[in-house]
Amino acid sequence: MSTDATAEMYLPHFVVKQKLTMMINRYEISESDEAGNPVRLMALAEQKRMAFKEQVTFYSDAGKSRPVFGFKARRKLDLNAGYDITDEGGAQIGFFRKDFGASLLRSTFHVEGPGYTGTGQERNQVVGMLRRFTDVDFLPIHFDFADASGAPLFSVERKMSIGDRYRVTVPDQRVDFRVAAAIAVGLDALMSR
Repeated sequence: MSTDATAEMYLPHFVVKQKLTMMINRYEISESDEAGNPVRLMALAEQKRMAFKEQVTFYSDAGKSRPVFGFKARRKLDLNAGYDITDEGGAQIGFFRKDFGASLLRSTFHVEGPGYTGTGQERNQVVGMLRRFTDVDFLPIHFDFADASGAPLFSVERKMSIGDRYRVTVPDQRVDFRVAAAIAVGLDALMSR
């Protein structure tokens, strides 16, 4: 665990649960205990399918009365452009992008936040290859993000199941909950590309 400054919104554990609808992907993000049991709803997110410029907005409640953070692609149809993560007021709090070259064999993402940069890769290359070349939707997905020295930033894990439910563990206190939540949702949205 880092001894540097703690992020404005730090949570050591949370879960992301996807709810499928015809036109919109919906996600519930809840703080959890160490076992992965949800204890408090933190945000709800929506992502329009088939959007030309990827954007996901996280709301404080189901009525979408208050957007609290989000991420948005920097450019249309540029798969290497990356995504800015912004707070409620629109200020950038993080950034991530998929490394499409490195992702041919093992999905790889780069992340930046206040005081750190890092890279995340699928933990199991064999499972990653199976996901790419089969239509099996329930394979596990495990990503480990580490900083330049190899210290863990956070991990995102989906167990083998039908329906997407991710468990996110954040050992590095520099990683803001909103950054880790945006990336967890981004992983789900971008894994099929």
